Amino acid sequence: MNLKIYKRSQGKNSRLWTAMTLMLIVAVGCWRLHEKLLVFDNVWLDTMIPAAVCTVFAALIYWLSNKPVIADFLIAAEGEIKKVSWSSRKEIINSTLIVISVVAMMATGLGLVDLGFRLFFSEVVNLY
Repeated sequence: MNLKIYKRSQGKNSRLWTAMTLMLIVAVGCWRLHEKLLVFDNVWLDTMIPAAVCTVFAALIYWLSNKPVIADFLIAAEGEIKKVSWSSRKEIINSTLIVISVVAMMATGLGLVDLGFRLFFSEVVNLY
């Protein structure tokens, strides 16, 4: 198992945040495992098994984040994110207001059509 960091200075943010997110998921899973093992009323069992699982997954995440294929993908992904042209705050606010107003108009229109159908069919059903 190679323990040196592959291309140390490249893709630092994407690799760091990916590993931290995965470790958070593993930590929550180990905590839930700890809670499930409390029924056995054995301190060693309900503590050491989740700790061992967490340690194994931490080593696996470290190894995977430095595997050349995965590291190169994360480096390339971070490079592409740096090229993105992000919208300004004003553009985002205007787009959001347009979407909200269109959704409100569509909901009103569909509500009126539904009310019309309901009145129409209630009259048709009451005729017979």
